[in-house]
Amino acid sequence: MARILVVVAEKGFRDEEFDVPYKAFKAAGHETIVASTAPGVAEGKLGMRLKPDTTVDAVDPADLDAVVIAGGPGSPTYLWPNKRLHEILRIVAGKGGVVAAICLAPAALARAGILKGRKCTVWRTPESVQEIERAGGVLAEDHVVVDGKVVTADGPDAARAFADAVLRLL
Repeated sequence: MARILVVVAEKGFRDEEFDVPYKAFKAAGHETIVASTAPGVAEGKLGMRLKPDTTVDAVDPADLDAVVIAGGPGSPTYLWPNKRLHEILRIVAGKGGVVAAICLAPAALARAGILKGRKCTVWRTPESVQEIERAGGVLAEDHVVVDGKVVTADGPDAARAFADAVLRLL
């Protein structure tokens, strides 16, 4: 079974974008570790509170098969600029692992240099579209886009299809 890191912002992650994939990965028998951008309880936009297993800063990407990032309004503040998250993404992608992000979180993939020349999608705001385009990503209209081992999705309504796409690649 795969070892999957699920990343959430410490504040403002989108509850179902975490919960739906997390439960799907666990149900499929994968080892699923939750990391946040700070220690302590992470708070979802819709009121979910969870205690992550670790922080992004403490993660060792060497034994990860996939990194999946939940989006939400906290993404631009906590995920997009996180250099350690970018490093983890590059390492996992570089060794052929799956990297995936939903909603506003694909901009973190863009900043990590993962999306250059790849088809992808994102929750469209002027800022998120600018991040994708600046990084050389090719925006598609689909709710879930798979390009190689990179999976992106455009929002909470795509959470189940997003999880299924990640599972197919594992």
